[in-house]
Amino acid sequence: MITENDLKILFSKEQIQEAIKVLGDRINKDYAGEELFLICVLKGAVMFMTDLSKHLKMPVDMEFIRLSSYGSGFTSSGKVNAVDISLPDLNEKNVLIVEDIIDTGHTAKFLVDFINHNFKTKSLKFCSLLDKKIKREVDIDPDYYGLEVDDKFLVGYGLDYDGFYRNLPYIGYIKI
Repeated sequence: MITENDLKILFSKEQIQEAIKVLGDRINKDYAGEELFLICVLKGAVMFMTDLSKHLKMPVDMEFIRLSSYGSGFTSSGKVNAVDISLPDLNEKNVLIVEDIIDTGHTAKFLVDFINHNFKTKSLKFCSLLDKKIKREVDIDPDYYGLEVDDKFLVGYGLDYDGFYRNLPYIGYIKI
């Protein structure tokens, strides 16, 4: 089991909050005067979505789904497990998928395809706090992202290692 002593801080609490504020400003400009449905991918994105929503100035509906692709390892399995993907009627709605990290792109593509197959949204965009482009296996990019990261296994601020460390106020990586 790793401990907090095994971590090196990559992004401080202040850096994360500044990136979220910038994202909020961009989203406010793009959706001014519109309602917005936020789809939070649990469990990792809950802290990010909560903080992001505090910056949004339009009426917001928050929905939660649960997908998994990691299991207990250090890398994505490449297979998406839809644990709970029940959603309300999103037809003719502005939908913003909120994710903690996009790396291989499999989860993002699965969710975008699922929503496009089941609904005729007014708009559908993808927002990720972290973008790990170096690991992308699927041709998909977030419409909004806060911080770009290289190929490190990250924990903290919603990101976990075997279920732990989501509660850290910063994002760190494991010094292996």
